Amino acid sequence: MQSTDHCGSGADWRKIRIPYFRVIAMLAKLTSKNQLTLPKAVVSQYPGTTYFEVRAEKGRIVLVPARVASLEGVWAKMETLGLGEKDVEDAVKWARKRK
Repeated sequence: MQSTDHCGSGADWRKIRIPYFRVIAMLAKLTSKNQLTLPKAVVSQYPGTTYFEVRAEKGRIVLVPARVASLEGVWAKMETLGLGEKDVEDAVKWARKRK
């Protein structure tokens, strides 16, 4: 049986290799303190990441690398906007009243 490859050369279909990617599952150990030890091969793909967003999704635990802003950066931004501690206190009081 003859088959045409993408180039139209008429190569025999049994000789055409279709590349595939094989995903190798790795285990993460849950400790008695509810901590997960992630495989080094996975963690090394995210250098500098120390926090992950965690959610349960369709029966799976999903970890997504997260960027956490430092409080110093937040306070600096608030200062440039002219906001201070009193403004934060007022915003918290306002938000708590809304419940």
